[in-house]
Amino acid sequence: QVQLVESGGGLVQAGGSLRLSCAASGSIFGINAMGWFRQAPGKEREFVGAITFSSRNTYYASSVKGRFTISRDSVKNTVDLQMNGLQPEDTAVYFCAARERVGVVQRATSYSNWGQGIQVTVSS
Repeated sequence: QVQLVESGGGLVQAGGSLRLSCAASGSIFGINAMGWFRQAPGKEREFVGAITFSSRNTYYASSVKGRFTISRDSVKNTVDLQMNGLQPEDTAVYFCAARERVGVVQRATSYSNWGQGIQVTVSS
C-alpha cells in the first residue's frame, strides 16, 4: 500500500518557475525509483524525469533537460521536481509515480503506484 500525493502546482507566466513535491506514505520500503510524467489535453502521457533510489541516478526527457531537476529527500520520503524556464508547452497535469519492480524508468508501465495528478498551467 503506497500512497502518493503531489503538491505545488498552479499558474505561472512563461519564463517562471514552480516546484512540485510528491510525498510517499504507506509501505514505502519496496520503492526503488520514482518518476514524474505529464499529460496535456488530447496528448498521451509522457515521461518527464525520474530518480533511482539506490544510486540516485537521474533521467530526463529531452524536452525538459537543463530546465527541470528532480531530487529526493529520503528522510521526508519526498521527491521534488524543480521546473525553471517554464513555457506554455509545459502546461499539463503532472503525475508522480513509484516503481517497485524492474523496468525502464522512461516507461509508464514500469510503475506500480501513481499520484492523483496536479495541474501546471503556463500562460503565454
